[in-house]
Amino acid sequence: MAMGAKVSRRRFLRASLVGAGAAGVGPSIIPASALGQTTTPPSERITMGFIGTGGQGNQHIAGGPWTTSAGFLGRDDAHIVAICDVEQERLQRTKQRIEDAYAGKLGQGTYNGCGTYKDFRELLARKDVDAVLIASPDHWHALMSIAAMKAGKDVYCEKPISLTIGEVREMVNVSRRYSRILQAGTQQRSSGAFRYACELVRNGRIGKLLRAHVNVGGTSACFDAPVQPVPVGFDWDLWLGPAPWRPYSPTIHRGWMAHRDYSGGEMTNWGAHHFDIAQWGVGGDETGPAEIDPPDGKEHKLLTYRYANGVEIVHGGHPLSGVTFVGTEGIVNTDRWYCKSEPVAIAKKPIGPNDLHLYVSHNHHDNFLDGVRTRKLPVADIGVIARSITVCHLGNLAYWLNRPLKWDPVKEQFINDAEADRWLDRPKRSPWRL
Repeated sequence: MAMGAKVSRRRFLRASLVGAGAAGVGPSIIPASALGQTTTPPSERITMGFIGTGGQGNQHIAGGPWTTSAGFLGRDDAHIVAICDVEQERLQRTKQRIEDAYAGKLGQGTYNGCGTYKDFRELLARKDVDAVLIASPDHWHALMSIAAMKAGKDVYCEKPISLTIGEVREMVNVSRRYSRILQAGTQQRSSGAFRYACELVRNGRIGKLLRAHVNVGGTSACFDAPVQPVPVGFDWDLWLGPAPWRPYSPTIHRGWMAHRDYSGGEMTNWGAHHFDIAQWGVGGDETGPAEIDPPDGKEHKLLTYRYANGVEIVHGGHPLSGVTFVGTEGIVNTDRWYCKSEPVAIAKKPIGPNDLHLYVSHNHHDNFLDGVRTRKLPVADIGVIARSITVCHLGNLAYWLNRPLKWDPVKEQFINDAEADRWLDRPKRSPWRL
């Protein structure tokens, strides 16, 4: 394109999707008057829908300690136009909060511009939604993200990005096929402390890397739970979605992360964060382990992943919290908001201009919206995070099967292991499918 050619961003983004199969177009234009005086040009304001407005979803809307930034409700470069939840009371409460906030921005008594939906498919059918943020339970993440991308939406999906290895591979495929941005909610990649720790390791500051210890909790389990009537205004069948049907239980409803039908437990919850940083530090963004050994009470005291270059990632086994990288000349330990080393001099010398520098993102929400506008892949792009969550899933499978596994990180399949292959994905309750 000639330097002097005048092509609007809207036309450019629409043209970039031709032939990609995407159903949508570039970001919708919200008039500047819609939210009063702002500093963001109308062409840069992204219209958003939210699927799941509970704890984490609410933090993304209104701000909270685990989102690393103020919520989208306080931004002038994004505008929430639709929300979805299977709990009617929470849905209406969130709608009121959003509309009260926008009424305050406008300086008027009322504002009525946030659509509400119980079924996420109705929200995705809206042509005026550019991007969605998905904060549903884990067993819904892949199906909702894939449906959103096929509908032409860019996606910010909470972690863990999938329930199975098969799901996340299909998420990568759909993201590339439909030219959609898919940012995972692993916001530690937007933290300077974690990035610096990985840069220290990748630049050889601790000598030859031997292993990384990841301190997170354990896996999920299958269990029965007391049955009660379904609460009024709650669509239990839609909440279950692709998971096996079971009678309503408040134990499952509020504690689903402990149950294997809906989650991989802390191995995929906090593991999605800390194993991701371990992958970043060992240079595993485009690969994964070759062998996974569960504890056997003999040679392997802890779950251990072994990579082709001999580096190991160990589940636990170190007194320091977070992620600890161990090398021949020292260690680097990092957790939320800090990075430290032994000897301390390792972390004191800045990363030089000729050293390896990793992707810099200072704010996960900013990084996502920048990707929506520019089409630049975000720091937690699905292609990278697919590798990290696969590590978590592989660890869970080694625990569940209680035996070593051999994995081909190039083909992304088990080696001569039909039993493990059956866990690559799970059956989904009709009519839901990938």
